[in-house]
Amino acid sequence: MEDSYCPDCKRLTEIVFDHSAGDTICSECGLILEAHSVDETSEWRTFSNESSDHDPNRVGGPLNPLLADGGLSTTISKTNGGSNELLSCSLGKWQSRSANPDRNRIQAFKSIAAMADRLGLVTTIKDRANEIYKKVEDQKPLKGRNQDAILAACLYIACRQENKARTVKEICSVVNGATKKEIGRAKEFIVKHLEVEMGHSMEMGTIHAADYLRRFCSNLGMTNQAVKAAHEAVQKSEELDIRRSPISIAAAVIYIIIQLSDDKKPLKDISVVTQVAEGTIKNSYKDLSPHLSQIIPSWFAKEEDIKNLHS
Repeated sequence: MEDSYCPDCKRLTEIVFDHSAGDTICSECGLILEAHSVDETSEWRTFSNESSDHDPNRVGGPLNPLLADGGLSTTISKTNGGSNELLSCSLGKWQSRSANPDRNRIQAFKSIAAMADRLGLVTTIKDRANEIYKKVEDQKPLKGRNQDAILAACLYIACRQENKARTVKEICSVVNGATKKEIGRAKEFIVKHLEVEMGHSMEMGTIHAADYLRRFCSNLGMTNQAVKAAHEAVQKSEELDIRRSPISIAAAVIYIIIQLSDDKKPLKDISVVTQVAEGTIKNSYKDLSPHLSQIIPSWFAKEEDIKNLHS
């Protein structure tokens, strides 16, 4: 109970809340101090079919502006027995037969979400990929094309635009039914169509070796000191004229730092984690080797150790 001023009692009295009527009542004289008030506290009532289920949901999903109905349509599900099973099945069949303009788009969004979850991507990247897919689908050029490759390409572009780059190989690893080459072609196709729609070149974001570095180091179980040294080395390597892809530079720098650290790891493990061929890592290392004293932090390795590694 709480205290409130009662105009009849002329003083503070204890009040009682009648939640069913929404009334606030003085406990001494019975005067209704406030009628039909709205309870603004959380209502953790169970809305699931089974009373034993723990379902503390109060509302449905959020409004989705990418769908024609805002994502607020109702889906009739099948019941698990009971007198309403026949009616529910009949209504479900009629609903499935009716035209739903968002049916394919909803399925595409689910596929994008599943791929993003497997890659550990944040919601902003999922939303950006959904937006890209909608823009492409609105132009209706997708008929006859590999849908899996299109969805994967949308996710790849979204990662680039959000500065959370993933390699095509990483994207390909979570896609069923699309090769690396098909995803690459789909990416070029999407970029071309969106640039025509916008009337200018599409911003994709610049890829740096550092974009991949921390993820690779974490997957290899490297120490914090080794990760910090690798990050500094990668940043210094960008000042050099090394004509290698960012992911090859990242893999080569990791290989160098691991060779200088106490926790040695085989080249094969680095190749598996970075998805860069062992030969490519070795060739990138050869390109960096003349500059080791310049890029390796002095606090991490002695000059003598660096020279021994180079030799």
